[in-house]
Amino acid sequence: MDRFRNILENRHDYAREWKKRTGGRVLGYYETYMPEEVAYAAGALPVRIMAGHRADDVTDRQMYGNCYCTRDMLRQFLEGDYDYVDGVVNTEGCQWMYNAFQTAVNRRPGLFSHYIFVPDYTDGRTSKDVLKSELGVFRGRLEEWTGSAITDGALDAAIDVYNENRRLLRRIYELRRLDRPAILGSEAMGLLLASQIMDKAEMNVMLRELIPEIERRAPAEDGVRLMLIGSETYDVELERIVESAGGNVVVDELDNGSSYIWNETIPMQDRLMALALRYLGRPHSALKDNVWRRRPQRIYELYEDFHADGVVIAKQIYCHPHGSDMYAVWKMLRERNIPYHTFERDTTLPPSETRQRIEALIGMIKPGMTRLRGWSEA
Repeated sequence: MDRFRNILENRHDYAREWKKRTGGRVLGYYETYMPEEVAYAAGALPVRIMAGHRADDVTDRQMYGNCYCTRDMLRQFLEGDYDYVDGVVNTEGCQWMYNAFQTAVNRRPGLFSHYIFVPDYTDGRTSKDVLKSELGVFRGRLEEWTGSAITDGALDAAIDVYNENRRLLRRIYELRRLDRPAILGSEAMGLLLASQIMDKAEMNVMLRELIPEIERRAPAEDGVRLMLIGSETYDVELERIVESAGGNVVVDELDNGSSYIWNETIPMQDRLMALALRYLGRPHSALKDNVWRRRPQRIYELYEDFHADGVVIAKQIYCHPHGSDMYAVWKMLRERNIPYHTFERDTTLPPSETRQRIEALIGMIKPGMTRLRGWSEA
């Protein structure tokens, strides 16, 4: 776990070292709908652009005063944190992400850039054909950029690596279903975030060593089991706050959390169609779940499967998709008498207010748990 934690905390150094060691190119991406397998088959390392916590005094001249996360992504580009990135890719999704992507491209002449349209209506009759066409264009651009063909064999190898990574990380999630899991929510989320910046073949080797170690661990102390839903996350600070207050995040329904790994690419003769079906068939966040409203049911199923006691809804400030989707989620939680708390996040705010909110939620849930599980107040 320390190795993964160190890689995540020093992710820029990891990418620079990988680039120096392999001679490959690093391709930054903003949305988790980016078809990483195609880039990986081209010999590039897909690295997710993540927000940080530093004070920002440079992006006001470049972007509107909106979502702090996307502004921080741009700040890092402007200040050189991502100077090792050879190209950037964005997909149809958050408007603030698009602003950060486009401004970074404008400020870095010569940077490879590409935009992939991922249909918002993922179940549409022609959606799979549209996305397959987009992947074909992306494949061609990468071939032109790298100067070498992306063969079917390279795509097959990339799909195998990514499918194995998803299976291994889902095994980590399964271990969290235990009544007393041996892995904390902050550790599990750290692994998910590390997977979005690491070479997945390298990570798979490390995960195969780590999982048996976790299985042999002594279980953690009992506590309030919480589910985390809402906007994308970029660190594990919220999970650590929950743990310090006597709880544990045993499952999430985040776009770059469980939804990032929950389904695999089913091998097909047409590799690009197989990838299109995988990305259109993954669990969707509020960005794409705008027709059938399947999110509330999925949230409830995860809540039951992982035996959660309550729900934390953490929405990034200015996140319009989740702001409009919360009402359907609230309705489902109220109908099922599920305790929950909603708050807006801004990564520049001190953690004390968040801690008070989490402590209040856990304090509300604990008396009911005492009755149900036969705990004593001691």
